[in-house]
Amino acid sequence: MAVLNADRIVASLRGAFAREAGRAELLRTAAEKIRAAGPPYTSVYLYMLHGDELVLEAFAGRDTEHTRIPVGKGVCGTAVSTGADQNVPDVRAVDNYIACNAWTRSELVVLIRRGDRILGQIDVDSDQPDPFTAEEESEMRRVAEALAVLL
Repeated sequence: MAVLNADRIVASLRGAFAREAGRAELLRTAAEKIRAAGPPYTSVYLYMLHGDELVLEAFAGRDTEHTRIPVGKGVCGTAVSTGADQNVPDVRAVDNYIACNAWTRSELVVLIRRGDRILGQIDVDSDQPDPFTAEEESEMRRVAEALAVLL
């Protein structure tokens, strides 16, 4: 069973949208609700695509100095350049990894897409090695799909 419950998060996002929450509040709500699932969700960053770089627009968890990431750089930039979600069980094994902090051991990046267009991504860091199962990825994808519709 997945730690993340997409139904609850999507319901919160729809509720915020119904209250006419803006983009910033929707992204912040997503970050906070995902992180509230607890371990392995240590930190959650929502980067949105602006031209050829990802810009941090909301997060919950540890601060990061990486507020702008060029497409193609690191796990986040690779997700956009390849058009594929990234599930990295051990970030220390990735050559172009951009470390947000010294404690991160794994990372899950799920793209937020509207059709073929990539709007941004949900980037989750975990202090645990290899915690993101196919079921966790699937739940995260459902949150990303809801954001794609509501943003």
